[in-house]
Amino acid sequence: MPVPFQLWWGAGDGGYGWVIVAACCIIMSFSVGLTYSWGVIQASLTRSHLASDGVLSFVGSTATSLVAFAAFLNTRIIRWIGTRNAGLAAVMFLALGQILSSFSTRSVGGLFVTTGIVTGFGLSLGFMTCSALPAQYFSRRRGLANGFVYAGGGIGGAIWSLSMNALIAKVGIPWTFRVLGFITFAVGIPAAMVLKERTRRAAPSLELHLFFDWKFFLLFTGCALGTFPLLVPAFFIPLYATSLHTSTFLASLLLAVFNLSSAVGRVTFGLLCDAIGPVSSLVLALALSAVSMLAIWPVSNSLAPFVVFIILNGAGNGGFFSTVPSVVGHVYGAARVANALAMVVSGWALGYLLGAPIAGWILGAYGGSSAGRVAFRPAIYFAGSLSVVATLLILAMRQLTLRNWKVLAYI
Repeated sequence: MPVPFQLWWGAGDGGYGWVIVAACCIIMSFSVGLTYSWGVIQASLTRSHLASDGVLSFVGSTATSLVAFAAFLNTRIIRWIGTRNAGLAAVMFLALGQILSSFSTRSVGGLFVTTGIVTGFGLSLGFMTCSALPAQYFSRRRGLANGFVYAGGGIGGAIWSLSMNALIAKVGIPWTFRVLGFITFAVGIPAAMVLKERTRRAAPSLELHLFFDWKFFLLFTGCALGTFPLLVPAFFIPLYATSLHTSTFLASLLLAVFNLSSAVGRVTFGLLCDAIGPVSSLVLALALSAVSMLAIWPVSNSLAPFVVFIILNGAGNGGFFSTVPSVVGHVYGAARVANALAMVVSGWALGYLLGAPIAGWILGAYGGSSAGRVAFRPAIYFAGSLSVVATLLILAMRQLTLRNWKVLAYI
């Protein structure tokens, strides 16, 4: 007999949870999506000679790094004011940051405050609000639910990449920021209004004893190193496309393809979490990022191999985000997922803050984006090598989880 609608709607694995997934997906499309589209604005500001690639990358990475730096603060805010109010506050900061940025397009310092801090705080609060909420509604299909939530960032990134390019061409950078701010407010507020907790989140605490657990130490370190390369492709695809003598529209289209591939990767790896396990899925996501950066990107001397790199790296990039919450929930359970996830996310701070700027500074040391494709290779090798190390660390964590390295577990 079919399950009655009322029973399904209140069921332990779904029900209203799918409304939560849809709302969180929309919020992620602005928080993560706007950040992953920064490369379009960065390329435009570079052409206007506002600052170097490294400095402008630092603006975008500052916003993203607040996801890590403010992880515990945001968890406390969510506990204090509730999930719905936290979602509303996140949308307000995201919209306000975009609008304020429109008055800072001739000031790097101003962009650090408006895009880096104001937008970054909205991004971080929205990320933490939406990351742990689906776990309250899903158990068997948690990986798929997380995949859909994080896919919102990729879908939003694709939409905003193309929209930004068109808006910059028509109305300029300041009004592009303003339009994005108005859209964020108009679409994000209704989405935040439907957020609802099943149970009040526990007060966050720093469980330092977890670092004495080899599994957590390897997970924390592997994810921390794995975040260094994550923003490098997103910020540098438009610049690299320019070195292939493409138009600005095609450069933004390539970034949109990267973000769409990221969205597909988030859902696909979410399904893999349910099929082969979240830890194995995280290993595959990091390995895909590493291989694509080291084997394909450096030899992308034409558009075809570059597109292959974009698709594969985008999928691995997205897979990282959708698998980490599932890994934490799988290893430490739903009761401790908020604390453990906040600690893991806090470890992303330096990678988010410095990964893309370091790549930008390396690029600058070899002549900058105007020096051609060869100048990008040292930065690419820097990012790819860190992905390899991260993959090996998570693989070691997987072996511990499977109890294949029994001796190491007693060290």
